[in-house]
Amino acid sequence: MITATTMLYLYVETPLHAGMGSGLSSIDLPIQRERTTQYPMIQGSSIKGKLRALAEENREDTTLINALFGPPPLTGETSDHAGALIAGDARMLLFPVRSLSGVFAYTTSCDILARFKRDIERTSQATLPWHLPDAPVPGTALVTSHSAVQAQNSLVLEEFSFTSLMSTQVDEIAAWLAEHTLPKQNTDDYWSTRLKNSLVILPENDFRDFTLYATEVITRIRIDRNTKTAARGALWTEEHLPTDTLLYVPIYATDTRRNGKEGLKLPGRQVLETIKAQDAARGSYLQLGGDETVGRGMVHVRWD
Repeated sequence: MITATTMLYLYVETPLHAGMGSGLSSIDLPIQRERTTQYPMIQGSSIKGKLRALAEENREDTTLINALFGPPPLTGETSDHAGALIAGDARMLLFPVRSLSGVFAYTTSCDILARFKRDIERTSQATLPWHLPDAPVPGTALVTSHSAVQAQNSLVLEEFSFTSLMSTQVDEIAAWLAEHTLPKQNTDDYWSTRLKNSLVILPENDFRDFTLYATEVITRIRIDRNTKTAARGALWTEEHLPTDTLLYVPIYATDTRRNGKEGLKLPGRQVLETIKAQDAARGSYLQLGGDETVGRGMVHVRWD
């Protein structure tokens, strides 16, 4: 039984490749996506696995690790009890798109915000202080009252033009997101102000298309040291979530369980506090996905 809940926010600071293996498109190694919406996501097993790996790197007590995450498969104890930590999938909240004015915009959609609102009200059992605006019609986009990404009531993202409509509801959403989802040391700095001035709510289809076709695609190559040309089969493309993407992860916890065996007995709330303390000790950063050795996947985390 779930006894405690929280939300984990992931702010991408270097391109992130959470791969799904080889793909059938022109991209050799695409990122993970939801089946129905095609929105980018990161599977919960990756999040939980990374948190466990950090606990093991920190040389935490094995009994504590097994209580939080469950016994590893090789111990023969996997049938005895499950771990107390439950990590949901990382879901899209804000997606950066190149803008003619203001360099880039933080884009989202009413569909994304409605899903987020549902998820956070389930985890926090609180009502958010903002309401969703009416979804913009095709060809238009909702912006904040002091938008830095519009020019003369027009918004150009990549090569697509939208009629921009200022909305005080977007102001309220942007202010709340800046205060509650950005890394804490950023709540009063440049990035907080930028979010308040650069949030754009797009029509659902347009937002989906940007997340499909405006991701960062990086070409990788390995050179044959003898011929100084590309080694056979060593030229490929990888898809990445771009820098300044914002994701959120619902996190749940049960009381720890040992199935009749002696061991740690922690309530769900203490389970979450233990995980948060481990993260704080590392400076609130995680490295997710592939290509760690070339600096990919650095994310700044914030716990609700």
